Amino acid sequence: MTDTIPEIPPAVLALIGVEQHPEESTFAIEMGYVYNTCAAVQNGNPLFWEEAVARELTHGWITPPTMMSVWFRPHYWTPGATGERLALQAHFDLKRLLDLPEAIISGNETVFGEPVRPGDRLRAHQIVRSISPVKTTKLGRGRFWVIDLECFNERGEFVGRDTYDCFGYRRNAS
Repeated sequence: MTDTIPEIPPAVLALIGVEQHPEESTFAIEMGYVYNTCAAVQNGNPLFWEEAVARELTHGWITPPTMMSVWFRPHYWTPGATGERLALQAHFDLKRLLDLPEAIISGNETVFGEPVRPGDRLRAHQIVRSISPVKTTKLGRGRFWVIDLECFNERGEFVGRDTYDCFGYRRNAS
């Protein structure tokens, strides 16, 4: 095993700032998922449980903003799907393209736009924002990268952005 990490290939640098991996939610947003998620974390906010409260505060049902990434988590199996389906595919692409077999998400920030409502069909894409020079941490030697997952509803309205700070690395030799 070598400890040398090569320069970033031009083809990888060319991915920075480019929309990749467009996808659509596999079903219209529905309250069943909201109820299950709220129950799992004991979120009793009446905005998500009581229709009258939702009508008064947000002119109808909305989903918890923190559920945005839920709508793009691929099911383990769906009819007609082939191959492995991964959330945040650009992250796994960078691990492979940069030959960095281990990786962690070291930070995450979410910006919210229009609320997601039942019946919405969402679409998203991923954008690699940056790739760092080689860094050494307690985990190993590798590179940090930043990926945005930008989400829109079927009307083209921005509903949110998840920004992921990642570190791909090779473990330190023991």
